[in-house]
Amino acid sequence: MKTPAPPSRSTRDLGRFTPARVGLGRAGVSLPTKALLDFTLDHARARDAVHAAFDAPAVIAGLGGIGVAALAVRSNARDRTEYLRRPDLGRTLDPVSQRLLADNGGKPCRLAIVVGDGLSPTAVDTHAVPLLRRLVPRLAVDGIDIGRTVVASGARVALGDEIGAILAARMMVMLIGERPGLSASDSLGAYLTFAPRPGLTDAERNCVSNIHGAGLGYDEAAFRIAWLVREGLAREVTGVGLKDESGGGMPGDSRQIQNGQ
Repeated sequence: MKTPAPPSRSTRDLGRFTPARVGLGRAGVSLPTKALLDFTLDHARARDAVHAAFDAPAVIAGLGGIGVAALAVRSNARDRTEYLRRPDLGRTLDPVSQRLLADNGGKPCRLAIVVGDGLSPTAVDTHAVPLLRRLVPRLAVDGIDIGRTVVASGARVALGDEIGAILAARMMVMLIGERPGLSASDSLGAYLTFAPRPGLTDAERNCVSNIHGAGLGYDEAAFRIAWLVREGLAREVTGVGLKDESGGGMPGDSRQIQNGQ
């Protein structure tokens, strides 16, 4: 049997700049053993990330370590299995959590932070606290305090809308584990919503995604989020009405220009 030609040099070079599966080669009509084993490992990691238990107490403790107090709530999804089978239940708070937030809401606030497990609790356990450690000082430069912080189990993105509405937050930032892929099982996303309330669509949010070790770094992500928070509050809008026009260059303070997403 004729031996297949190896990948071209341009394809091999491309593989140095992306985690995507390019130029894998082949053995007969199949993948080479190493490529197949790598795929199997990444698939297993993605499945494990989806089914991982969310360590909400550890996240709350970590937030306390950077001076951010947080309340623990949960959605109407009773467990991880129900959460995965019933996405709608992850978009609403259970009655106990509704009462807890109503009793502890206090005065309206400019900014609320919600940390939710989403489809990758692994991402949240790993990245949420380090990201907030960089974000809090950038917000402080702009005179923006975090009025309330909530850690939510069984959370979908829209759960932040109900939380933000109960807390009467002008702006809500939700940090949540993104759907794991075969190149990143621990990717964190940040969703920003002005005047959050139930029933909003994704067109009314901004998103900073792909926050993980091989993706968007903490400093750059914090810079982009802080820029969007500041401008969203000033213009009283998020989503399609707010384009990230923060510019380019490495971030210094929160007003320095940086590439948008």
